[in-house]
Amino acid sequence: MVPVPVLSPAQAAAWDAAAEAAGIAPAVLMETAGRAVADLLLDRFAAAARAGVLVACGPGNNGGDGWVVARRLHRLGVPVWACPLAGAATPLAGTMARLARADGVRVVAPEGPWPAVGCVVDAILGTGARGAPRDAARTLADRLADLRVPTVAVDGPTGLDLLDGVSHGAHPADLSVTFGGYRRGLLLARDEAGDCVVVDLGFPAADPSWPVLHTLDAALAALPPLPARAHKGTRGRVAVVGGDVGLTGAARLTARAAFGAGAGLVHILAPAPAVEILSTAEPDLQTRVLPFDAPPAGDAAALIGQADVVVVGPGLNRHPSRAGLVSQVLAMARAAVVDADALTVLQGQVGILTSAARERPVVLTPHAGEFRTLFPELAAGAATDPWAAAAEAASRTGATVLLKGVPTVVAGPGALAPVTVAAGNPGLATGGSGDLLSGLIAVFLAQGLPAVDAAALGAQALGQAADLAARGRSARSLRPMDVIEALPGLWRSWELARSLGPAWRPPVLHELPRPLRA
Repeated sequence: MVPVPVLSPAQAAAWDAAAEAAGIAPAVLMETAGRAVADLLLDRFAAAARAGVLVACGPGNNGGDGWVVARRLHRLGVPVWACPLAGAATPLAGTMARLARADGVRVVAPEGPWPAVGCVVDAILGTGARGAPRDAARTLADRLADLRVPTVAVDGPTGLDLLDGVSHGAHPADLSVTFGGYRRGLLLARDEAGDCVVVDLGFPAADPSWPVLHTLDAALAALPPLPARAHKGTRGRVAVVGGDVGLTGAARLTARAAFGAGAGLVHILAPAPAVEILSTAEPDLQTRVLPFDAPPAGDAAALIGQADVVVVGPGLNRHPSRAGLVSQVLAMARAAVVDADALTVLQGQVGILTSAARERPVVLTPHAGEFRTLFPELAAGAATDPWAAAAEAASRTGATVLLKGVPTVVAGPGALAPVTVAAGNPGLATGGSGDLLSGLIAVFLAQGLPAVDAAALGAQALGQAADLAARGRSARSLRPMDVIEALPGLWRSWELARSLGPAWRPPVLHELPRPLRA
């Protein structure tokens, strides 16, 4: 399957231009887009459509898509009315409006009266719209929302900025249909976008530098196999440096996630009082005493050097002396995942990470607050453009940067395309989820995946396991241990998907259901 790009409005416009330059007429793309929206509407909302469909059409090319939707539904015998917004239409939108009117599509005015309908299509503003909608567009969008019937948005709901995900009074859609790839704003504003579907219009190949979505197909391709001849030495040795007294839970979650992802050996290195607790609580684990106020030495130092991957940070504590410990551990490790307290204590000392990343793979997994601590000059744009923020942080440090959020973005030094992970639900917004992620990434890194692939696969597995757990327990009450318990079911579902092969649903390229909230 071809990669699914994640597009800014400028990139979407450039792709349209590239298609036209390649000989694909814009009218063909618009006709294909509108037909796909109409077909998806009937697939999702057939019963509602029988009561009638109102298609709100702006004067731009998004409105042109709407006129195609109306004509398609009319030809299929669906009761449909077009509601055009006043204004000079683009030439292409004007052509589609004339074709629809000639076919007999009925037209109603934005100010009414309107017939009773069971479904509406929001084709008022498209990908290129920025800022708050003008009064006429806002009034029409408000009237659509007042109908309280299923809403299908073309590209995205009116009032949602598809560059940065900022909502300017956007009413949530039940379904957003977009073309060729996801618009960034859809992934940044999942509550407003509803279910998101990307349909294929026949674009030429996307620019390889554009961010891409990490899909199930990508996960299946990356997931390391489990050979019959595997043993504990080949399945990955993971060492976790963390779990100070009173904070052992974080390191335990990281270790449990590592076992859940298939690690062969998992050690926790912690101070003696914590090791005593861990040895009793976690019989699967092996432990080593590592005083956090002195350089690693003896057996602890040897173990850090022998591990395939060291995770440093979960439950490490934020005492200023920990920065020196983090630096010493990174210098000894073959590969490292740096998370949680280890990120916080390195405030103003990013050079430690840069030095470590010159010699070994290093994955940083900051959430927004930790990212702000490490890269204060990049933090302002991280919420609305995590792709640029993660890519710049990776470029500066030489590490792979996984910036947690909605969506999660993974960028590697020199990597052409940041990877976007949109799996998961609000149940992950709880203490401990990041500890699980570190354990998953560490195993995939230990089993030989490149750092970007290991990080993206870890985030995808975490998100999908959380979705699986939430279906049984609810997102609202989700705990980290519920996610760990869902991992076996996730691996079985992935193996089943691999054995069945791709589930083709043309023209659908990819689909993201609205995140589970109950």
